[in-house]
Amino acid sequence: MVDKTYALGVDVGGTFTDLALVRLSDGQTIYHKTPSTPRDPSEAVARGIEELLRDNSIVPTAISYFGHGTTVATNALIQGKVAKTALITTEGFRDIIEIRRQRQPHNYDIRMPKPTPPVPRHLRLEIRERTYLFGRENVAPDEEAVNTHASLLREEGVESVAICFLHAYHNPVHEARIAEAVREVFPEAFVCASHEVLAEFREYERISTTVLNASLGPVMIRYLTNLEASADALGIVAPKILQSNGGVASPREAGNNPVRTLASGPAAGVTGAAHLSVAADFPDIITFDVGGTSTDVCLIQGGEALIAREKEFNGYPVRFPMTDVHSVGAGGGSIAWVDSGGFLHVGPRSAGADPGPACYGLGGDEPTVTDANVVLGRLRQDALLGGRMPIDSALAKKAIEEKIAQPMGLELEEAAEGVLTILNENILQAIRVISVEQGFDPRKFALVAFGGAGPLLAARLADELGISRVLVPEGPGLLCALGLLVADVRSDFSLTKMLNLNEVDCAVVNEAFVEIEKETHQWFDKESINPKLRRIERAVDMRYVGQSHELTIRAPIGNLTEKGLEELADSFRLEHERVYGYATQAPVQLVTFRTVASAKITSTPDKLSTKKAYKLEDAILGTRPVFFGAAGGFFDCLVYDRLKVAPGSVISGPAIIEQMD
Repeated sequence: MVDKTYALGVDVGGTFTDLALVRLSDGQTIYHKTPSTPRDPSEAVARGIEELLRDNSIVPTAISYFGHGTTVATNALIQGKVAKTALITTEGFRDIIEIRRQRQPHNYDIRMPKPTPPVPRHLRLEIRERTYLFGRENVAPDEEAVNTHASLLREEGVESVAICFLHAYHNPVHEARIAEAVREVFPEAFVCASHEVLAEFREYERISTTVLNASLGPVMIRYLTNLEASADALGIVAPKILQSNGGVASPREAGNNPVRTLASGPAAGVTGAAHLSVAADFPDIITFDVGGTSTDVCLIQGGEALIAREKEFNGYPVRFPMTDVHSVGAGGGSIAWVDSGGFLHVGPRSAGADPGPACYGLGGDEPTVTDANVVLGRLRQDALLGGRMPIDSALAKKAIEEKIAQPMGLELEEAAEGVLTILNENILQAIRVISVEQGFDPRKFALVAFGGAGPLLAARLADELGISRVLVPEGPGLLCALGLLVADVRSDFSLTKMLNLNEVDCAVVNEAFVEIEKETHQWFDKESINPKLRRIERAVDMRYVGQSHELTIRAPIGNLTEKGLEELADSFRLEHERVYGYATQAPVQLVTFRTVASAKITSTPDKLSTKKAYKLEDAILGTRPVFFGAAGGFFDCLVYDRLKVAPGSVISGPAIIEQMD
């Protein structure tokens, strides 16, 4: 019998698919990268795993865990390649998805176009029903209408149906009955009800989240089916899918709730960075993840990433706890261009994996950030990926010269430096959003640089932010894949029950937590999680009576006493003062009860295997002329092989440190 001793992490990016394989007995890590296959990402996953196992003579059955981060849902939403979806809702409320909130993205432009509704009006169908919150008799749903609606939807070629009734978060009975009826008469459709997706008040956000979940369901299920089939064919274990909250779930769970994977890719890097930085005794960090198409930044304090309760995707809100990652269209493949006024821009368009930057020689002729780094000598002039990907520096110079330097009247190197300057400013703005704008001083944090281009850009960025320390993980281009290996299995649950704290006793509050924890334990059972590994955390959204926004406050496990309720109120007031600068003794309201269910199902050694001891001079690969505009031109820089740079080494710059990823 084969001893299963490896854990595998695979992260699919816009340009490359990254793989990390860790031997659990000693922490030895093997990294691998392969070009992504945008038409069917599972092809690159299968190919990469096959290459990794073959090149390292590892049998498939030696893998005991397979974690996977995916951008399938995100890409489908951005590209509009989602399932044709219908919405069934309470009579009189089908236009909520189009009315939206009375918030304008630009205060002084009332003609600003709104995003196209995810469901066209003729597919937004109504059913007469009503659940009342106070004192009036409920109106039972018209189940007869289901047959009529199902016939219409079948004729329209609808693949998914979202069901969202006005007060289903308070009483899901009506919604559950209609969902069951739709599944009976229209079994070929993917059906999801809002109380199953998001049992919270605020109907617009709940409808938006449910509709997007429905539209992504068939897309995600098809992908995961192919992925599981590939894993089975290779003889490895079924994958666990990373969610936006930094935890993993089974393919079944991810397929039923694809909206929870919309930030899967960025969450993987944040999870990996948090794990490594805590191990290195740097619990306060800013993550700096630069891939081929985008840059993702996140602030981590005390080893835990900040969590956002809501984010917009493609112009529509999604309410689900997710790592608070801020992204900008600035990456190694970002295309530089000159507008009609002669001004230089970088991104958000990207050359991606196909055709890629001009230097790849795959047909791309647009100048990119990667081409600029090649021109300046900061990347090798002949190959990347440890020599496996040949590049053509002449093509990079031609693209920068013809598309940037000549139109702007600049020298070649000046144009290339200009590309990096604009990119740097775009990234600086992103970091200020997650630090300065939220009351954090970036100078008190370390910058953790990863992604294929993160370490390449980090020194200049840290200098401008006043950050004194940059951490570069052992496998920076593959940290997202490594993050998949340390992620816990996790799910988040919520339940809206509005209770004025000065009007209820602790028994009512405890009853609300018991209700939501019942659902939490059902999920543990469904996912077959060992009871000894189960962990539950509690929290509750709170606000002053009359406010329209809440703050999430952690709550203790176990029955709350009257004193416990007072402590909860005190915690809320302290957090309100931290966030808004003031607190009062006004009455406090409990709004939404929350639990986080998690369990650690795999673990890697705390320390990686010890490196072979090399002398620093053994790590020198040679010299290369590198351009530094501020210093006056090209300088001959020593080039070091990072794999041979021993711990404690001190390198005098300017210098280049290279590694495969």
